[in-house]
Amino acid sequence: MELFTYYRSTSSYRVRIALALKGLDYQAVPVNLIAPPGGEHRQAAYLAINPQGRVPVLRTDEGSVLTQSPAIIEYLEECYPQVALLSRDLVTRAHERAVAALVACDIHPLHNVSVLNQLRQLGQSEEQVVQWISHWITQGLAAIEQLIGDDGYCFGAEPGLADVYLIPQLYAAQRFNVALTPYPRITRVAALADKHPAFIKAHPSNQPDTPA
Repeated sequence: MELFTYYRSTSSYRVRIALALKGLDYQAVPVNLIAPPGGEHRQAAYLAINPQGRVPVLRTDEGSVLTQSPAIIEYLEECYPQVALLSRDLVTRAHERAVAALVACDIHPLHNVSVLNQLRQLGQSEEQVVQWISHWITQGLAAIEQLIGDDGYCFGAEPGLADVYLIPQLYAAQRFNVALTPYPRITRVAALADKHPAFIKAHPSNQPDTPA
């Protein structure tokens, strides 16, 4: 498999975690989102792979091209169920999916670089942009803090789908100077992930395109 990725893209990061948790080999194909003049994702060669011009993209062993991290992660879960990201209990599965959706639908899109650039073009100052980012991340993490469990990872002793989505969002929170101290449950999960080989392997600091 080939994963078209960017080291600090949180949506790429979550796919890398899923691949690592499942022990799947892949070749990383870095796509530089800030290379001049407008990023490699806007070049014709990459748009021929993903017309939306975003990462991640997974090219399967059979040559199929998959876009959008939730769809890619669902594909991996269905094709490689031997290391499950979802609980066998259906109610817990719903909770895991809810946390994943909260991150993917309600937090991350609102601080995506395209949204931030649009705010700037509409005349918002950098201070206002930072306030925007902080508001939505803080609101989302406050909800997640109430939804996850008191022990282990988000929903148990082993990491699962909710953790796959949460940990990259925490990386983004730290990038934007959003404090995690108000969230002891989330902080507990982050501490566990910091020591887990799959999360370490997938971390932005350990990617082939990470700047020196």
